[in-house]
Amino acid sequence: MSKLVLITGASRGIGAATALLAARQGYAVAVNYSANSLAADEVVRKIRQGGGTAITVQADVADEAQVLAMFEKVDAKLGRLTALVNNAGVVDRTERVDGMSVARLKRMFDINVIGTMVCAREAVKRMSTRYGGAGGAIVNVSSVAARLGAPAQYVDYAAAKGAVDVFTIGLAKEVAAEGIRVNAVRPGIIDTEIHASGGLPDRARDLTPQIPMLRPGSAEEIAQSIVWLMGNESSYTTGALLDITGGR
Repeated sequence: MSKLVLITGASRGIGAATALLAARQGYAVAVNYSANSLAADEVVRKIRQGGGTAITVQADVADEAQVLAMFEKVDAKLGRLTALVNNAGVVDRTERVDGMSVARLKRMFDINVIGTMVCAREAVKRMSTRYGGAGGAIVNVSSVAARLGAPAQYVDYAAAKGAVDVFTIGLAKEVAAEGIRVNAVRPGIIDTEIHASGGLPDRARDLTPQIPMLRPGSAEEIAQSIVWLMGNESSYTTGALLDITGGR
């Protein structure tokens, strides 16, 4: 069976690294992006340059209609999905809970939680033996913040990722007999652009003293674990929350 993965938020950071690694391991890749089409195009260019198959698919995962259109495009262009990586996510500016607006909270949960759940829903409809599928794998990108709480920084983000963890465990049990494995990776401090989007471009470097290994991780290191969870090498692994934190 041919291998096909849809990776949300794949134009940069962990998503882009996962797309490039998956392509090298024989997956056709659907590179989702929300706004940065040039970055997504560059990921696809690199995959094709290496002899792989890839397309870009635009969608804001917080918008159900866009998610449905994205999956329909993947169906039409590449075929039946065998893996989904729910990587799209956002942080916000450092803030205490008593200063957070409802608009901020809704954005955080619409993208990080509801978007993840809706994408997983559509993937199950394509992978599950209940619907005539041949099985597959879903990998959710959570965060160690779900365990640490991110006080005085991103408690809303940590809470959203905690919801992703619970969703991972519940969905894994729900579809285990239908050929689908569902797992999550929980990165620690990773040197990617997401910190700048939250107003702290030097955060990975600044928090290095808190990491037992005394360095931040790389997007490529997280990608290795994601692609492992997508493949047959992890065939008896489902419902797992894999911390990749340098010991934090």
